[in-house]
Amino acid sequence: MNAKGPASLLFGTAGTPRGSLKGTSVSGIERIREVGLGCMELEFVRGVKMGEKSARSVLEKADVLDVALSVHAPYYINLNSAEPEKIDASIGRIHAAARIGSMCGARNIVFHPAYYHDDEPEKVHQRVFSLLKKLTSQLQDEDIPVILRPETTGKPTQFGSLAETLRLSSEIEGILPCIDFAHLHARSNGAENSYEEFSRTLAKVEETLGKGALYDMHMHVSGIEYGEKGERNHLNLDVSDLDYQALLQALKDFGVKGLLICESPDNEGDALLLKRTYEGI
Repeated sequence: MNAKGPASLLFGTAGTPRGSLKGTSVSGIERIREVGLGCMELEFVRGVKMGEKSARSVLEKADVLDVALSVHAPYYINLNSAEPEKIDASIGRIHAAARIGSMCGARNIVFHPAYYHDDEPEKVHQRVFSLLKKLTSQLQDEDIPVILRPETTGKPTQFGSLAETLRLSSEIEGILPCIDFAHLHARSNGAENSYEEFSRTLAKVEETLGKGALYDMHMHVSGIEYGEKGERNHLNLDVSDLDYQALLQALKDFGVKGLLICESPDNEGDALLLKRTYEGI
């Protein structure tokens, strides 16, 4: 597994591509290579149910076909729960995703960090910071070589604004952001959708984390339905208002490298659309 991110911008799918006949991780990797994509995010969103034997098979297939992998940890994570057992379970889910993901050859472990509930954002930050600082230290001690990627979230009730995500990444070694551009668009109820705004986001990444962070990005892109309360559900790009062409232009102008994961319902079709559009710029 590479200690650093890829040398270019790779496009791929959240979960197995829609055209994968068997729907397994191994067949998904085969489909990624068959259609000319470069990466795939393993979706452990309903729980880490993959065993070590299966993980080794995934690693072998990804290595042979040169497909970069990442992991999305379970949805059931809230590092700001009022119930200690739920916090313990959340940490356990991130750790399990990191352990099995690393065995698959995945370097980036994406997760939704927390909800505000009725707490002040600074209090939530300090709580999340403390827990992730301890977890990254544990992963290092256990020689699990992953980057934890808190994701920018799609609802104002969720901890995970761009500023909060970049702050965590600047304060803790072993943490880098997952920038979900659809979530930023939905969280702002329709803003964050122009070349200038996409460029401003990338400039903030560079300003906060250094230019190297632009060469090691993990991103989510899809169409998205939203309202005053933020994200509702993912859409295909052709029926959404996300200006993905302006986004891709900004990514090219900033020299961004890493993984761009498509979360559209038609993950394969839209990932290919994004790749072809990017290559045509």
